[in-house]
Amino acid sequence: LACGRCKRPETISAQPCKTGQADLMGQRIDSDGLLEVARALLARPGRQVLAIAGAPGAGKSTLVEALARGLADQPVAILPMDGYHYDDGVLHAMGRRPWKGAPDTFDVGGLRTTLTRLRDPAEGAVAVPVFDRNLEISRGSARLIGPEVRLILAEGNYLLLKRDPWPSLRAHFDATVMIDVPEAELKRRLRGRWVGHGLTPPEIDTKLEDNDLPNGRVVIGESIAPDYLLRAEQGS
Repeated sequence: LACGRCKRPETISAQPCKTGQADLMGQRIDSDGLLEVARALLARPGRQVLAIAGAPGAGKSTLVEALARGLADQPVAILPMDGYHYDDGVLHAMGRRPWKGAPDTFDVGGLRTTLTRLRDPAEGAVAVPVFDRNLEISRGSARLIGPEVRLILAEGNYLLLKRDPWPSLRAHFDATVMIDVPEAELKRRLRGRWVGHGLTPPEIDTKLEDNDLPNGRVVIGESIAPDYLLRAEQGS
């Protein structure tokens, strides 16, 4: 069954839909509930897209990979938003290289085109880009999503952002999830990430205060209410 006011799949414990009420959050779920949502989408006819958003450091990639493992018996594929980063050369020309990862440093139209193609059965296999964190670049056509895939797990910071042109993606989503992580926990995780990349403490402070944390505040403060809100465990 689906809610009458939105496309989200109803689960046994579903609360009343809050779509259209930006001051209210979505139904609270845990990782088991997310698996239930995904299986409900897979029970529908045709291909479905589950969009999972969250601030930098929220654990989107980890969550989506774990979800895909939990659905290993099903035809599922992952579509990361990070594959649509503008190249560093483009960002230098835009004067935006220091703010790589901000909402305006992604090819939203490219992502929208990919989602449109993924909706078209006539397309067959669709090649999608993947961001290489070791090289800090997007690798074009790095992954194929075949026609047998029934559920696309789209993940990224800004999938639910209200700022143009991000709202143009929402028609392609069958259900939406926001990962809720307190800022102090985000900061701890992000600091650990940059330590692992060999940055010095002053460089890490600059990364956090000038880019990562402001971007996280944009995600938290300027996204639409999701269908589901998943509170991440701290210390993970």
